[in-house]
Amino acid sequence: MSAITKAGLLRWSSKSQQGASLIMVMIILTIVSLVGVAGMQISTMSERGARNDRDQQIAWQSAEAALMDAEFDMFGPGASSRRSIFSPQTNVGAFIDGCGSSGASAGLCSLATTGKPAWLTVPFDVVGATAQTTEFGSFTGRAFAAGSIGIQPAKKPRYVIEAIPDQFGAGSGSRNLTSTETKYIYRVTAMGFGPRDDIQALVQMIYRN
Repeated sequence: MSAITKAGLLRWSSKSQQGASLIMVMIILTIVSLVGVAGMQISTMSERGARNDRDQQIAWQSAEAALMDAEFDMFGPGASSRRSIFSPQTNVGAFIDGCGSSGASAGLCSLATTGKPAWLTVPFDVVGATAQTTEFGSFTGRAFAAGSIGIQPAKKPRYVIEAIPDQFGAGSGSRNLTSTETKYIYRVTAMGFGPRDDIQALVQMIYRN
């Protein structure tokens, strides 16, 4: 083989190796880019998950605060402008079918004997004069931070109270079964809101004084 032919083969071999190296570099760059994009997506999903968990916790804490306000509303401590409905005797007439929306009966519901219970039919997200729920602090005067400033509930939590005849005893707090006076327990259902109105948490308790 002549020197010219050998030189040509060497040049061809060198160019072939350079082309193969370029392909390998492109493949490695593509893989690194895909890994980087996947990492960004995972990071974004983790951030969204953490934010959603935070917002839901805000809603739960808001709803729990409403349960406490309802307890203060019924029996204290502190003053309530409608305490007389619950103590010393329950004024059953203040509890309205389908829940009241005005005056001292706002958010007070009589026990439904047929169909769904009141707390399943009342729209908790409705506010204003037509609302069939009680807004936090309406009767206790307690304050609750809510609104668009900072990371806090979009609006105040709300609750309803249902009066239920106590089937496990009547009379005084010592359960004097000889008394003919009907005693009541109360089912309180509260809804709290997250930083957005559509982030909601519902909690419930049975309260016996």
